[in-house]
Amino acid sequence: MSARSSVIRLSPQDNLVVALADLPQGVLIDGLDIGLPQPVARGHKICTQAIAAGENVLRYGQIIGQAKAAIAPGDHIHTHNLGMGDHHQDYAFCADTRALPEAGNSDTFQGYARADGRVGTRNYLGILTSVNCSGSVARFVAEAAEKSGLLDEFPNIDGIVPITHGTGCGMSATGEGYATLFRTLQGYARHPNFGGILLIGLGCEVMQIADLVGNRPIRADGALRYMTIQHQGGTRATINKGLEELRGIGEIANRATRSTAPASALTLGMQCGGSDGYSGITANPALGAASDLLVRQGGTTILSETSEIYGAEHLLTRRAVSPEVGEKLIARVRWWEDYCARNGGEMDNNPSPGNKRGGLTTILEKSLGAVAKSGTAPLSGVYLFAEAIDTPGFVFMDSPGFDPCSVTGQIASGANLIAFTTGRGSVSGYQPVPGIKIATNSEMYARLKDDMDVNCGDIVTDGISIEDKGREIYDLFLRIASGEKTKSEELGFGGVEFVPWQIGAVM
Repeated sequence: MSARSSVIRLSPQDNLVVALADLPQGVLIDGLDIGLPQPVARGHKICTQAIAAGENVLRYGQIIGQAKAAIAPGDHIHTHNLGMGDHHQDYAFCADTRALPEAGNSDTFQGYARADGRVGTRNYLGILTSVNCSGSVARFVAEAAEKSGLLDEFPNIDGIVPITHGTGCGMSATGEGYATLFRTLQGYARHPNFGGILLIGLGCEVMQIADLVGNRPIRADGALRYMTIQHQGGTRATINKGLEELRGIGEIANRATRSTAPASALTLGMQCGGSDGYSGITANPALGAASDLLVRQGGTTILSETSEIYGAEHLLTRRAVSPEVGEKLIARVRWWEDYCARNGGEMDNNPSPGNKRGGLTTILEKSLGAVAKSGTAPLSGVYLFAEAIDTPGFVFMDSPGFDPCSVTGQIASGANLIAFTTGRGSVSGYQPVPGIKIATNSEMYARLKDDMDVNCGDIVTDGISIEDKGREIYDLFLRIASGEKTKSEELGFGGVEFVPWQIGAVM
């Protein structure tokens, strides 16, 4: 039996290969003169040279852990014989910073120009809540608007999005938790994919409507109204007033029409979830190539999930535009180490059960694959969760690895497109922002074809280059930004994926 081309070595330094197909016991593979002593599933790792206990195991030419016991050539490398061990990184700030070549052309899309200079890829009305207590009423207003046919009057509006959540009270009025939620709500209130916002609170919550609105307009177009249920006189009165306010906001939002905008007006949030052994081989590098194309146009791309770049942060600090930017990233990593320690967690955690079934063993391995989404562009900025991004290029926004929470922060920071790579399959959406699902392997893409927008499995099966696939993804960005619907939008996702990051004590 022979399957010599059914594995891939990602770096000459690696002491393993990755299976590109389910390999049976006894099969011969490249780099080995013996048959496999056991079957190995697609996406999993196979040892190619003797590795002693405690010796480093390398993938991508980087350390992904240490052998927990001696590993012989042909052995399956996974949780039974690979662990984290000690790891230390050389951050070498700015050592590999290289400017990308100029694009040589100016790409465009059809978007909604806003009064603050930003451009939306959608034109929704939002009903934003300051507290969990106003969540049901916000949904009642949206349902009443739909039943009344209110949007029939406004053909240029894509729909009404109620943004509800489970916090806003029972929290300190100072500190990280309050500041993080405040940034998140303000970021959504001013988001360019909303043509107008109705802000609803209860009235007695910690996150006060008056503080959110302040003495300055949140939106330059004036398309924001706000109210509290207690002041309006209860649920029915708030629904009636809400419908009246939505009609007024809708009149403003409906004036917007799509017009030509430069690709530089796009801000892309990049995520991966349900990863597998293919993530760092196909979809993530392809998204990285697409990210570079957008950055070359003057656009902005956002990498996040700080807990899932752990062990690979040195690859980003080496691309920082300045030591200060690199130090800001390491400061967030140190914050996370403290955050985990004081809450009884560990940064050196293994990936999820689904990640493990897909072939990923340690967080170092997952992180190295995740960082591939960032392409090769210089790291131009580091931001807090939901902090407004004011620097074009490739940037990092601090967030948990919990996907809906991380995307919530990216949208609040200004992302008007989301690209989400997945190897196990993911079903979610992120209104008001279109989310593009990118499959790492052809089998899952075929199985979940109604949910996946792009297949990167053909990089392995058909020899499509990373560069060509990156161009395909980038071209899709422009079409989606111009109004083409994603699979998640067609299915109606986005109603439950607003998940603010809750930091601090619940009181």
